Amino acid sequence: MITVLVHINNADAVKGDIEDLPKSNDNVLILKNPREKTDREATWIEDGVSTLIVPWWRITFVEVLPSGSDAEEFPLPFRDD
Repeated sequence: MITVLVHINNADAVKGDIEDLPKSNDNVLILKNPREKTDREATWIEDGVSTLIVPWWRITFVEVLPSGSDAEEFPLPFRDD
């Protein structure tokens, strides 16, 4: 699974997991385990929701977060408080 941070127009960013990076002909982004970027449960998502489908026209941009092995290979330049 790839962890991404999805920035939605006029809404808070959502962190989630995706199977593969999106293709150029995809119309939606399917997020598994949607949560806030602080890894807390998102208050605007109903309890028990495990998949969130977001249409591309609502997405500003998507950040691909480093995995555990990537984080060790490429240390981040800021403190982790």
